Amino acid sequence: MVSDRIGNYLKKHSEALVKDLGIEAAARISGKSKATLGRYYSTDPEHANRFMPIDVVALLEQAARFPHVTVALADLRGVTLSHDGGRQNARPGGVNSDVVALSQRFAMLMGEYNQSIEDGRISLNEAKRLLAETLAIQKVLIDMKLHLEQEAG
Repeated sequence: MVSDRIGNYLKKHSEALVKDLGIEAAARISGKSKATLGRYYSTDPEHANRFMPIDVVALLEQAARFPHVTVALADLRGVTLSHDGGRQNARPGGVNSDVVALSQRFAMLMGEYNQSIEDGRISLNEAKRLLAETLAIQKVLIDMKLHLEQEAG
């Protein structure tokens, strides 16, 4: 049995993966119904122990812009992932453009945070927006890492 903390974490990243692709595309790619995909990330008690099968994760992440579930699993284990050069997904540009993008994303995160704590608590929707911004920062950092690895040879 998966702990609630780990289960909720994996469900949130499963949802992010499906939303990255869009529910229609995710259903088509995985061969699963939209309802089944929804159950994989539902936090309703009746679906608490239902998780996305690893083969479905692999299919969806192959088409997604970011490996949401793989990164979540690595994060839970304390592992840092690195993309190999053969499957490089770095944006055009370089480290300088990455630094600018990182600064912009961090400013957006701080803006969201300031709005979120105005009333002294962070609501579920506010937490989702903060999570989206932190994921965007994570993507920029991965691109930056890839650009730095490129420049290092």
